[in-house]
Amino acid sequence: MAQTADPFSSITVTPMAVHIGAEIGGVDLTRPLPSEQVADIRAALLRWKVIFFRDQMLDHDQHVAFARQFGDPTPAHVVYGGQNQQPEIYSIAKFRKANSNRGQGAMRPWSGWHTDITAAINPPAASILRGVTVPPYGGDTQFTNLAVAYNTLSPTLRGLLDHLRAVHRFAVSQGATAVNDHDKAVQQHTLVSEHPMVTVHPETGERVLYANPAFVEGICGMEADEGRWLMELLWEHIIRPDFTVRFRWQPGSIAFWDNRATAHLAPRDIFDTDFERQFYRVTLNGEVPVGIDGRPSTAIEGRPIEPVARP
Repeated sequence: MAQTADPFSSITVTPMAVHIGAEIGGVDLTRPLPSEQVADIRAALLRWKVIFFRDQMLDHDQHVAFARQFGDPTPAHVVYGGQNQQPEIYSIAKFRKANSNRGQGAMRPWSGWHTDITAAINPPAASILRGVTVPPYGGDTQFTNLAVAYNTLSPTLRGLLDHLRAVHRFAVSQGATAVNDHDKAVQQHTLVSEHPMVTVHPETGERVLYANPAFVEGICGMEADEGRWLMELLWEHIIRPDFTVRFRWQPGSIAFWDNRATAHLAPRDIFDTDFERQFYRVTLNGEVPVGIDGRPSTAIEGRPIEPVARP
């Protein structure tokens, strides 16, 4: 594939698909980066929506230090928390298959696709995921470009979506009782927000289809059935293969994605193997989304995500 290089920063940017994803080379993330490299990496992230690095053997402190060059890290997880000694680091380990699909209902082609924590009034701006214990095969992660997904809709449908808003909820199902630590954590940190269905990216100005299969509860002003039919149409659309990239992990691999313009799919095939898988994530604090009419999102329940104070 074609590579580009900046003579001052000496990084390379190798696109991995037409609409999304590029691999970054010529950089050592274990050390503080010169300002030219920070600027070029940010530009690559905004252009390609998700960028990947190889052979970066970071420890937790280096992971957080790298993230701080691009924004303010949040607590490890706004609902589930994290490690006390490293409040920015969220551990993503392999969970028991018996619990992986609990309460999920019928499987759809888009099941599992999500944008992180859009039920918050200020969803994360970006995430940086580091692979430590990586299966020899399986466990790939997929990403899709929600700006391209919007632009490829018909003008008629875009015109409708431009003026709609949806409720995003992160909560125990209404009427259900919290039965384990997972549900209790969600119950204690319920998040509900109303977001535009088309947002304006705060850095690029692109219009983004803000349709999240994991958190959208309904569309404002529509009957439940109408909203569900429209959302299922959109969810089928955003996972079209030509909008996506699939990343095969190796030890020391890092994925850095723009949470404001992407959705991603965590792998399910690892539950069909005996392989271990241990990853770690740092999340960057985000802004309140704004629609094309300039109207920001509104909070219904829960507090904004606050960054972790700098040491």
